[in-house]
Amino acid sequence: MAPPILKLDDIKLSFGGTPLLDGANLQIEAGDRICLVGRNGSGKSTLMKIAAGMVEAQSGEVFRHPSSTIRYLEQAPDFAGYATVQAYAESGLGPGDDAYRVTYLLEHLGLTGEEDPARLSGGEARRAALARVLAPEPDILLLDEPTNHLDLPTIEWLEGELAASRSALVLISHDRRFLEKVSNATVWLDRGLSRRLDRGFGQFEEWRDKVLEEEEIEQHKLGKQIEREEHWLRYGVTARRKRNMRRLGNLQQLRSDYRGHKGPQGTIQASITEGRDSGKLVIEAEAITKAYGERTIVAPFSLRVHRGDCIGFVGPNGAGKTTLLKMLTGQLEPDSGTVKLGTNLEIATLDQKREDLNLSDTLAHYLTDGRGENLLVNGEQKHVTGYMKDFLFQPEQARTPIKNLSGGERARLMLARIMAKPSNLLILDEPTNDLDIETLDLLQEIVAGFSGTVILVSHDRDFLDRTVSSTIAPANPEAPDGRWIEYAGGYSDMMAQRKGAEDERKKAEKAEKAKAGGPSGHAGGGQKGKAKLSFKQKFALENLPKEMEKAQGEIAAREAKMADPKLFTKDPATFNRLAAETEKLRADVTRMEEEWLELEMLREELEG
Repeated sequence: MAPPILKLDDIKLSFGGTPLLDGANLQIEAGDRICLVGRNGSGKSTLMKIAAGMVEAQSGEVFRHPSSTIRYLEQAPDFAGYATVQAYAESGLGPGDDAYRVTYLLEHLGLTGEEDPARLSGGEARRAALARVLAPEPDILLLDEPTNHLDLPTIEWLEGELAASRSALVLISHDRRFLEKVSNATVWLDRGLSRRLDRGFGQFEEWRDKVLEEEEIEQHKLGKQIEREEHWLRYGVTARRKRNMRRLGNLQQLRSDYRGHKGPQGTIQASITEGRDSGKLVIEAEAITKAYGERTIVAPFSLRVHRGDCIGFVGPNGAGKTTLLKMLTGQLEPDSGTVKLGTNLEIATLDQKREDLNLSDTLAHYLTDGRGENLLVNGEQKHVTGYMKDFLFQPEQARTPIKNLSGGERARLMLARIMAKPSNLLILDEPTNDLDIETLDLLQEIVAGFSGTVILVSHDRDFLDRTVSSTIAPANPEAPDGRWIEYAGGYSDMMAQRKGAEDERKKAEKAEKAKAGGPSGHAGGGQKGKAKLSFKQKFALENLPKEMEKAQGEIAAREAKMADPKLFTKDPATFNRLAAETEKLRADVTRMEEEWLELEMLREELEG
């Protein structure tokens, strides 16, 4: 077994009150791809900063191999003192590192290097920080939420870049699909302690549930053992003659262990406050457009959103997702076309920039809008501290300024606020940023069970697959030109439909080339004018067009059913069956087209 290049052993750290880290361990070896998981506030970022040497533990041992290089991607990079992004990224290089790597990475991350760091958007800042830590190709890469604010093409590029990297990795991320593709080991930080699974994130949740189940069984056994010992103390013959002090001491220790056991952090107990029903038609957009200068953001686009729909927007940063969303919700006027909003709309919005947060506010003031100690949730008065506990905040945090919260806790706080407000239309712009896996699970359940309408923008492929009934994306994701297309189903369904359309296009081009180029594979024979088609070949030549027309009709019928945006939500089994049948029919049509084309070329060749 290779020696570790970095090892944290029995790390303890407390900021007063309950210890944040209480004996945590982390061991990194060459080739490791570790995902570090745990609830918001469990100390993941703190443990990573201790590994990077940015925070000092109160106790425990830290070993870093003297020749190992470490780079840490923090959530809020500091650009102070750098005139350009290029200068910032190059500052991460060490002696002997290849400066060309910076240029290569910036180019693939969509940056020129000449940008002013002070004027970067959230996504651009994250890309610049990634270039800085990836360029030196260090022995250890510590990445804290690397996919936050990145679009899907960049996330998929990063997956490939990390897969090819020689660096050992430690990753913190909320993106399930990203973790599944990149990790080969999982470290779970829970109640100050760490547990390691030498498998990737795909196996983690099943393992975690098994660990918690075994822990609950052990705690139950301990309670029964205490009952037996207490019975002996009260009624045992030996106990009546004289107290067995050793056994009594053991009982006291058992009681202490039982009382001192901290169960896993609870799950969020929350449901959204639903408003009155909106009208059946929520949004109707007719041929809306938007352009800035010569750049078209939205070409003529039409959409009807009905009550109960859940629609997801995807696409690269800058494609115009937020612009289109604002036009559909009446926040931005289109250049042309019309948008009609339905009746009785009560809109709740989660903004990706978290601009709704006043960092100097306390948690209680933010949740109640400064209106006393209570808030109205689902028609009932509820004390703010009780409502906070539903979202895993402690009562003593009621007077804590929001600026003291972690990124994940801020996201959870905003979620708590919008859930308390009556709504029938949820607008979620990048809702998954900074949320832990468990809170993401809750958000998925809320979106799936919401009787109103949901429109969301996300780059989280797993979240989209689990929630949306239709997906709207640029027609040309490589170079957005303002055209948008609605696909039935989630992200994976969209990709399958795009692949099918691309395959059809290639086959059509192949057929056109074959026609233009004349016969292929049958030319130059000495049988011209002599040989004839067999009876079987003639029959196929005459009947294949009919068979293709019939199959096309069946494809159209199935596509018409799949176009119903509610089908995927109401009956996913039927949707998946129709999709599979459609793919098979398309394959049959392609096979028949190729067979007919070969026979037609053979006929022309034989007839001269």
